[in-house]
Amino acid sequence: MHIQSAILPILFILAACGGGGGDGTNNTQPPPLETATVLAANDLGMHCMDREFSVFSILPPFNVVNAQVVKRNSNGQPYVADDSEVDLFYDDVADSSGSINSYSVGKTDFWSFANALFDVTLPEGQGLTGLYMPADDPQVRGLQPMEYSLNKEMFSAEGIPITPYDDTLVKRPYPMMRISALDAQSGETLGHLDVVVPVATETDCQNCHRTGAMAAVGAGWSADPDLEIQSKINILKLHDDNNPTNLEASQPVLCAGCHYSPALDLAGTGPAGEQVGKPAFSSVMHKFHGELQDGGLPVFPSDDPVENTCYQCHPGSITQCQRGAMKTGGMDCNDCHGDMLAVGGQFPLLAGGSMDGTNDGSVRRPWLDLPRCQSCHTGDAVDFLSGPTLVADPDWPFRLRQAYATGDASASPLLALNTRFAEDTHTLFRFSKGHGEIACENCHGSTHAIWPNDTNAANDNEAAKKLQGYAGTIIECSVCHESGSLPRTTSGPHGLHNINDSRWYDDGHEGAYEADKNNCKACHGLNLTGTPLAKMPTSRSFRVEDDTITYVKGDLVRCDRCHGMPDL
Repeated sequence: MHIQSAILPILFILAACGGGGGDGTNNTQPPPLETATVLAANDLGMHCMDREFSVFSILPPFNVVNAQVVKRNSNGQPYVADDSEVDLFYDDVADSSGSINSYSVGKTDFWSFANALFDVTLPEGQGLTGLYMPADDPQVRGLQPMEYSLNKEMFSAEGIPITPYDDTLVKRPYPMMRISALDAQSGETLGHLDVVVPVATETDCQNCHRTGAMAAVGAGWSADPDLEIQSKINILKLHDDNNPTNLEASQPVLCAGCHYSPALDLAGTGPAGEQVGKPAFSSVMHKFHGELQDGGLPVFPSDDPVENTCYQCHPGSITQCQRGAMKTGGMDCNDCHGDMLAVGGQFPLLAGGSMDGTNDGSVRRPWLDLPRCQSCHTGDAVDFLSGPTLVADPDWPFRLRQAYATGDASASPLLALNTRFAEDTHTLFRFSKGHGEIACENCHGSTHAIWPNDTNAANDNEAAKKLQGYAGTIIECSVCHESGSLPRTTSGPHGLHNINDSRWYDDGHEGAYEADKNNCKACHGLNLTGTPLAKMPTSRSFRVEDDTITYVKGDLVRCDRCHGMPDL
């Protein structure tokens, strides 16, 4: 599978060899195949919404789940089914703690201000695209239909108006939804998958803009007892003081009404009306705040921890937007996106820095010119990018720890020459597909929440556990393929061989090594002692030449665990 997004750490992605079939009690066996395999993921790993909408709005309640269904033909071969064969639905489901999120009416004041903000008349409970939370559906259908997108060739629910409050009104930012596949003719349930639909209201401005804070010192500021409302009113006052606007008297205000935001341009038509000629919302926010100084020093220094910069506005201090393998690997926002001025487009992109190549030499386009998987995952142990300006992992140089070259103020994403881990050409990770035309996110998890979450019990891990029996990237062939239906092959995702297959440890695999040594070394290392590309995702035991070999989760698969080293 091709993958994109600067958030995809190889160190937690591919497990090699795996063994299996032995009597060891550590073996993790994938669950039995359902009639169809449902694969699904939220598109971003976190969707933000305003806690209140009476003053101004940045983002409405709007969440996205994309899904695919893998069926098997009469010969047992898997294929991705479309809406001529299956119908997909989303529904609320309790997580392992019993928390469930089935409705949104009464949990937000969005519907009191939606008409004024978005110039639409919405019944209570209806999202901007017509979707409902299941318990708010006036038709009381229970299962909520997902549309099949001909453009994406996937099923999608775009615009679920979910909030971060469960049905007991406790804040739970990682609620679960059940995605069910039904036969399009008979209505028979073919399979289901429970996935996280993450949402946060942590995007606020109180730290700087509440009355008495650094951006609201002196008299004349709001005295509203609700600190979020107070901060928002102060922001409108400040905007009116510094610009020829009258926003304080125009509440509620949609920020994107003047400053274009691709996140709210559902038709994808670009800036229009008052937006024309004004900087985009993301650009103006990041650039303006990135340039702010206090006493001659930047308010948000580029070398400060993200807790003092990004997380002043974005979820992170409490709700974890970034919470997957990238975070576990020690990377933060700046390692992928650059600092605030880079995100704000202060500096022109270098050659290859724009997503489609048409914006090189110009400022970054919000929501499009973004980091890429290949920018850090530049190849394998045999063939990878290197150079004095690249921040390579000290132990595994084929993996970078920064998606752009040191000294590049624009943070232009690097392009790999070895495309083993590259996304689709000119395509974001969240829109890319790979092995068998499966969406990258459906095997690797959502952007910003790449599997596995380091907390094993986290809701994010439940989908992978259901599909293959353990948390982490989906690598078990048996998730989609019938057991024993594949030949011995290295044509899996990213060149991966069959997982948990005795033919790779008990049936002459030395012939495969002698035929193409570099093909093995690409993941197992130049000296065949293992790399993170050959990392055990779960513990397994298996028999080799009358001996029981045990690998525990996290071990690197190496030749000399079973026999002597071959000639390199």
